[in-house]
Amino acid sequence: MNTASLRQNTTSVSSSPLLGNLDKTVVVGNRNLTINEVVSVARHGTLVRLSDHPDVLQGVQASCDYIHNAVESGDPIYGVTSGFGGMANVVIPRDCAALLQNNLMWYHKVGAGKRLPLADVRAAMLLRANSHLHGASGIRLELIQRMETFLNAGVTPYVYEFGSIGASGDLTPLAYISGALIGLAPSYTVDFNGEEMDAPTALKKLGLEPLQLLPKEGLAMMNGTSVMTGIAANCLHDTKILLALAMGSHALAIQGLRGTNQSFHPFIHQLKPHSGQKWAAAQMLNLLAGSRLIRDELDGSHDYRGENPIQDRYSLRCLAQYMGPIVDGIEQIQRQIEVELNAVTDNPLIDVANQASYHGGNFLGQYIGVGMDQLRYYMGLLAKHLDVQIAYLVAPEFNNGLPPSLVGNQQRNVNMGLKGLQITGNSIMPLLTFYGNSITDRFPTHAEQYNQNINSQGFASANLARVSVEIFQQYMAIALMFGVQAVDLRTYLVADHYDARVTLSPATKNLYMAVRDVVGQKPSPGRPYIWNDDEQPLDEHIALIAEDIADGGQIVQALKETLFSLD
Repeated sequence: MNTASLRQNTTSVSSSPLLGNLDKTVVVGNRNLTINEVVSVARHGTLVRLSDHPDVLQGVQASCDYIHNAVESGDPIYGVTSGFGGMANVVIPRDCAALLQNNLMWYHKVGAGKRLPLADVRAAMLLRANSHLHGASGIRLELIQRMETFLNAGVTPYVYEFGSIGASGDLTPLAYISGALIGLAPSYTVDFNGEEMDAPTALKKLGLEPLQLLPKEGLAMMNGTSVMTGIAANCLHDTKILLALAMGSHALAIQGLRGTNQSFHPFIHQLKPHSGQKWAAAQMLNLLAGSRLIRDELDGSHDYRGENPIQDRYSLRCLAQYMGPIVDGIEQIQRQIEVELNAVTDNPLIDVANQASYHGGNFLGQYIGVGMDQLRYYMGLLAKHLDVQIAYLVAPEFNNGLPPSLVGNQQRNVNMGLKGLQITGNSIMPLLTFYGNSITDRFPTHAEQYNQNINSQGFASANLARVSVEIFQQYMAIALMFGVQAVDLRTYLVADHYDARVTLSPATKNLYMAVRDVVGQKPSPGRPYIWNDDEQPLDEHIALIAEDIADGGQIVQALKETLFSLD
């Protein structure tokens, strides 16, 4: 499979093998999927295999049989023998039941804006197949198998970023997936391993014929939270990487500022034992272990330092307490996403064992909407903290002896150091806190004859989270650049040379070297990362580092222990 095609129109791509076994085929239908498995299929082309367990296959067929019998008997079932939404009072005769389903995709072919990243659509198809294999949806196995075929062949329907209010699930986004799967018309288009083509042509290349949907199948395919949940899974994966990198960036800053490790002593955090706080403190101790640049005060020592305070300022000393709620919050969001991606989210749902169908609202994406609102908020908090550390590093009044704006060559008067880089960071951080505002509680739409009179905005919230991830990857690049420059300059004060490999903790040395490798600058005893401000294009450095983070490259690999601990 051409995995490069998965990157087309994709703003956040990770290829890190740290968070999942990418060589393993993902089996769907008789077990719970994990976020890592979703990401491996969505972004890396990991093969998918539908479960062939007899109970699974029998359940799928039994739900189809139930719908067939209900149509033949004229039993009233929403969206099968009735119209949709606010027109659910309209009785659909038996001979129009299939037409109802095939027509559904047409009036929901109303997407707007840019195309979604292919990885998000692939995630959605995987989750839709997983949902239907519960045997509560009344959909043929053949249609589910088409999603398996599309995923394994690298065929991805084009879906748009606007069109779902997250009430009856992702109706419009899923209409594009459904129309492509059955080859409804040439206006439904796909990416076929990097080549754009219409859906009927793609089916022909796959050796498949166009399908006509049977009763309930259109509704089953289009009701549900699979698209927003697929986006959310990818965003959560990326945010956990950014959290680990934030911890690494803080560890570089603490060493650059000659901070103490005492603030992370287990005694302190056992007395306020929030799990996230304890995790952050323990991780920071690990990240700082063996450093020659910090003040090692785990023995309880306290030394006055002239003009500098006896204890670190809050952005260092309260780091674990600040990070703790973020860590706990991300963990809670992960649990909610994992439930959602293994849920059945269409309507009505078929209880084969009791030969009954139930009208409900599992398609409401409130958990995703609220969760992605919170995830963006946490990203804003992470950025705010990093922004404070950068300001701390560049201010000679507070940075314990480092030059203003982290100037390298102080003998050159025309040398402004990282002044411009800080301003760029300042321009990004407010965007992340702005995107941290909620959307789920805003702009109510009393849509569709007041039927969808409450909605989750989950699809919009997830899309905003993807934008936040992309912005944060740029900001993280800047934070790491400040960290590398700071530890080089601190090394000169401690060891009379600029090669921080000698003084850094082993854990952060890996991160330091990864950043330098990505930008193509080896450490040197005679010069820090940035010596004169006119010797390197820092915009190119930002782009290289951000791309490496998005791809799960060297920089992500450097913090594998922290990443593993996040799982």
